[in-house]
Amino acid sequence: MGSYRRRPIALGHRRFEWLYVTAFVSPATGECFWYVHSGVSKPYFEELLNAFAEEAGAGRDRIIVLVLDNAGWHGPANLEVPEGVRLVFLPPYTPELQPAETLWELVDEPIVNDHVPDLETLDQIISRRCAALAEDRPTLKSRTGFHWWPNIANTS
Repeated sequence: MGSYRRRPIALGHRRFEWLYVTAFVSPATGECFWYVHSGVSKPYFEELLNAFAEEAGAGRDRIIVLVLDNAGWHGPANLEVPEGVRLVFLPPYTPELQPAETLWELVDEPIVNDHVPDLETLDQIISRRCAALAEDRPTLKSRTGFHWWPNIANTS
C-alpha cells in the first residue's frame, strides 16, 4: 500500500473589515460623485442610486445613463431605478470597459505602502481623497474619457 498524504490543518480565525468606494463619473465632463460605505447589497445599491439621482439632478430634464458591471448587487432583478437614470450593463468579465475602474489607482494613492491603523482612519483618508478628486475634473476626464466613449447627446 502506498502512503497517502494529508494536508495539515491550520486553525485560525480571519476577520476583515471592508471599506467600499463607489464612483459615478461622467467621462465627457469629469463630473464625479463619490460614496464611501461599509457594505454592499442590492437594497443599499438602490439607496445609493436614489442619492446619486438626487445629487446629480436626474429626472425628466436630465437623463443619466449609468454603465455598470455585472456585480450581483447591480443586477436589474427587483431593483427600483430612480426617474432619470438608465442602466446599461457591460458584458461579463470586461472591467477594462468600465470608465470608473481607472479611478481606483488614484483613490489608493494616499494609502499605498502605508499602514492604516483602523477602518475609521482609512475612511477619513479615502473620503478626503475622493473629495479632492471630485474637484479635479480634468484628471478624472483624462482617466475615464476613452477615445471610443460617446459624446454627450444633449448639452443644453
